[in-house]
Order: sequence, then C-alpha cells, then structure tokens
Amino acid sequence: MRRLLSGLTAGAILLATAACGSSDDSGTSGKAASSGGITTVKLGLIPIVDVAPVYLGQKKGFYEKHGLKLTLTTAQGGAAIVPGVVSGQFQFGFSNVTSLMVAQSNNVPVKAVVNGIASTGVRGKDFNALMVKKGSALKSPGELEGKKVAINTLKNINETAVRAAVRTAGGDPDKVRFVELAFDQMPAALDQGQVDAVSVVEPARATVRSQGGVEIASPLIDVAPDLTVAMYFTSRQYEQQHPDVVKKFREATAESLAYADSHPDEVRAIVTSYTKIPAAVLEQVTLPKWPAEANRASIEALRKLGQDDGLFKTEPDLDKLLP
Repeated sequence: MRRLLSGLTAGAILLATAACGSSDDSGTSGKAASSGGITTVKLGLIPIVDVAPVYLGQKKGFYEKHGLKLTLTTAQGGAAIVPGVVSGQFQFGFSNVTSLMVAQSNNVPVKAVVNGIASTGVRGKDFNALMVKKGSALKSPGELEGKKVAINTLKNINETAVRAAVRTAGGDPDKVRFVELAFDQMPAALDQGQVDAVSVVEPARATVRSQGGVEIASPLIDVAPDLTVAMYFTSRQYEQQHPDVVKKFREATAESLAYADSHPDEVRAIVTSYTKIPAAVLEQVTLPKWPAEANRASIEALRKLGQDDGLFKTEPDLDKLLP
C-alpha cells in the first residue's frame, strides 16, 4: 500500500483497498448512514497536525450543525486513503495534492471538495522541514547524494519537493537514496542513525527539533510561495450521487478551517487527542495555514514537478480535479 503511487492503476486501487482501514473503522461498510436528520460519513485522515481543524470542528459542533457526523479512520498517507475513498470505504478523505493528481492521471475518479492545508510561506518556520541529526556534517540538500533520506510515501509530494531542493542546491536527486517511513517513526530513525535526513511534518518536526535536529531546507516553500499542500476529496461517483452531503461537508470543513486558523491555542490542545506528542514538544509545533481557498498557481507548480519526476501517466486536468 505504501508504494501504491509508484505504479497506481485503477485496478490496483480497488484491490488494495482492504489494507487501508484501521481498527477504528466501524459502521456500514462504504455507506453513509442517516439517523434523525444526521448523516454519518467516514473520513480517512493522516494523524498529523494538518487535520486538526476537522477534530476541532467536530468538537465545536460545526459538522453536526450542517447535519453530519464524522467517523474518522487513520492511514499513513494519501496514497492509502485514495483507494479507500474510490472504493466507497470512506466517503471523504484527506490527501496531498500530488496523490490526487497521480490518481487522476491514472483515470481514478477523484474530486477535490475543499481546501485542506497550506505552507506558512516562511522559510525555516514552516510545518514541514528537511532535517538532519545534531552534529551532522550535512549542511545543504545538495550534499544528500548517496545519503539515505526518509519520506512518508515514495513517488509523492515529499519526494518531489526534496528532489527539487536537492536540484536547486546543485545536487543530483537521482543519487539520493529515498526510503519510506511513517512520520512518527522518523525522529527515532534519525536519532539512531538509521537515516541521514528526514522530510518531516508536525508534530514529528518538533520532536526532531527537541532532539537537537537541524533544518537544512524548507522543501514545500521551495516549490511555491504559499503552497497548497493537501485537500479534502471524495469520489466523482459519490459527488454525483450525494451532492447535498458533499455540500454540507464542504461548508462544515470550511468553517472548521477558518476557526482553526484564528484559534491556534485550541488547535494545539486538540492535537493531543489524536497524537502522542508531549506537551513540551507541542508548544514548539509550527502550525500550518488553513486558508479557505486553494492556491491554483502553487498546484500548477506541483504538477510541473510531478511531470518532471515522471509521476503522471497522463497530464492531470486541474479543471476537473479542483472544486
């Protein structure tokens, strides 16, 4: 499943779906359930700071106000969530934009519904960072040739961003040894010398910093200013069959994004409900931006990187993919 996007096909997606769930997946398999005017829908997420607005919006009653109840299921990355949504295991999912473009380029019927997350646009103060161990001799992405770099999913947004950073710094990205590792496993792997560098997001970034780790690049910011990194999405079939539910989800999530963007203290508090990050580390977490609208120009930049790195079978059609 972790390597799904390196050879994604519609058939592979459907076959791989069974491996995408987790123990908190419950209720009717693949079907939204309605009761007393409230529709229960399943949402596939990655357990990182990015999705805090959903947990916060659920706590604040924004989804209930719009007639929805969320059942949340976690996965390692967008590559695992996409097949779950397409097969109907989840009605909605959270995925980085590159995963969605790869899926669409393979004729997988996905449709972005509402914005998810954006970089801060401030180099050295983003929620994502390329980091090395305390005392490492590595000072630049250009020095990563022959080195082992951990990313959460191969052939995806973090790999293309790191490759771009290496290329910009004068190195050859084809000589970097990329290895796949879950974000929450990266701090220990770096500290123990199992990898030479990690491309992490919060809260793993804060954990690495607490270990004395050093940031050598802000890959997502290098891609484009104010990069739209991820979005919430559904399948085209579900959008066509349940436009009312999709509209409710879009409105409730947009309200949750706006609230999270203006209440950082509440965001930090809610993160403790679905991650094991210590309070002391949580204080050091750099929060992303949660704008209401996606940045089309930045997604175009991601599409170009994906094309340059050979991720797409056919060129993604952003007019069909984006809301």
